[in-house]
Amino acid sequence: MTYIKAVCGHLHRSCHVPGTTDIELLQRRRGHYAVLRRRPPTMGRLFSSTGVLLLAVFGGVYLRIRPFLAAAGVWRTAESIGNGNCKIIPQLQACEKAVLHQPTGLVYLACSTPHSRAQWTPALNRLNASGRSETDYVATYDSKTDVINRLQFSALPSQSGISLHGMDVVASSEDPSVLYVYLVNHRKPETGDPWKVGADSVIELFKTQSGSNTLEYVRTFRDPLVLLTPNDVVGSSDGKSCHFTNDHSQKTGLKRRLGLLTQLSDSSVGFCHVDGGCKFAYTGLHASNGIVNSGNDTFYVGDCLLGDITVLERQSDNTLAFIEAIKTGRSSDNLAIDANGALWVAGLSDALGMILRQINDPSVPVASSALRITANRGLGSFYGVKYNVDKIFEDPGELASGSTSVVYDSERKRLFMHGIMSPHLTVCSL
Repeated sequence: MTYIKAVCGHLHRSCHVPGTTDIELLQRRRGHYAVLRRRPPTMGRLFSSTGVLLLAVFGGVYLRIRPFLAAAGVWRTAESIGNGNCKIIPQLQACEKAVLHQPTGLVYLACSTPHSRAQWTPALNRLNASGRSETDYVATYDSKTDVINRLQFSALPSQSGISLHGMDVVASSEDPSVLYVYLVNHRKPETGDPWKVGADSVIELFKTQSGSNTLEYVRTFRDPLVLLTPNDVVGSSDGKSCHFTNDHSQKTGLKRRLGLLTQLSDSSVGFCHVDGGCKFAYTGLHASNGIVNSGNDTFYVGDCLLGDITVLERQSDNTLAFIEAIKTGRSSDNLAIDANGALWVAGLSDALGMILRQINDPSVPVASSALRITANRGLGSFYGVKYNVDKIFEDPGELASGSTSVVYDSERKRLFMHGIMSPHLTVCSL
């Protein structure tokens, strides 16, 4: 008690609190001999802290997606390059992929309708199966005569129909007059809600002959664990195997829907063989899309978000090994190699415009471009610049709108451009 009074005297305050013991009094005192009591935060302080946190989050997200925004063309103004001698073919619409048969000059196209693409395009999270087309088709276009032929499917066993995306046309190694046609087919799932389970995507193999109007069914490649979200395909000349890109690691779900924000490298290249089944050939790719084979075991894979072209080399077990990446500076879709060995890239000059506006309204013009990549044989090669990336064509969207496929016939000097939502085929003399 004497000690308590001494403390009170030291503080120059009265220690008398009616009904309060000396011990309780000490516990209420501030300073070295009492417990501090915290004041509740004010609303202003709460809003200030929340604002700082949100600013930090949004800043982090912006830094994460800024490279994509630049590649997608957010700050880009489309030019008019190489579009002075072009014509349009309105009879062919919504053809996501085009492949040139060099010997004949025929262009093979995987087509649909713009309206059905807006309803059923699994690659763009459009999964309204009731709105999908039941009349997707493969067509040929002859630039010498402007003749269009729609090929008829023969003996297709699936009751789920054909919903076309990527494609490859390969001459048979045994008989060059026979062509193998590999088609990415996003079938409606037999059971389950497509919004929950995704598409039942497969790769269909047909064969035909140059000039024929029939596609004869050969086989279906299917593996739900590997052939997940196929986008494009490269087929073998024996009709027994193929490599393909998976543009996502999941068919549906939150992780997939947040892909633009997270920018994860979770896409892949797969491989299927009629005897050995399917397996992953290369994983850890970013937004893989178009794929093409140069013919010497070198594969090129396009990035539809950041625009890098990944160069891969086939191994003895048909897996792929990383060689290098080629920077293009813009989002890219399908790829093609011309007769001179140049790599052509469908540049998405306005990628966001295509996936946010044109998919809802096909009449909206979306800028398109064609890039040509060649080996750098000039002085720049001594300073580490291995490739020339040249913009050969660009159009604000009037002549070529939302082009996802670019093919150049170097023998006949013609450039062909089409897209998944495009209202017409564009043909330019270059």
